[in-house]
Amino acid sequence: MFGLFVRFTCKDEASAEAYDRLVAETAEGIRESEPGTLVYATHTVEGQPLQRIFYELYRDKAAFEAHEAAPHTRRYLAERDAYLASTEVDWLTLQTGKGTDG
Repeated sequence: MFGLFVRFTCKDEASAEAYDRLVAETAEGIRESEPGTLVYATHTVEGQPLQRIFYELYRDKAAFEAHEAAPHTRRYLAERDAYLASTEVDWLTLQTGKGTDG
């Protein structure tokens, strides 16, 4: 498995609303056409209205690369910076867990 944890901070409330729409459209494409994407969960953060957290798990690195190359993801990557003040990415290596092969 291949995973990442990402914290996004939006510029302001209007940017957060627009960003959420972009994410919803992207997630629809992921659900419809990415069998190698095992988990793609997006979250708001209680008490932090401009922050968004993504938790992503892929079958393997090839599945992540397919995700990154998909048209809906390419659109998201091209448009997201208009709404974001910062992005922090943690790359994850699975040790163990429920619902995983680890």
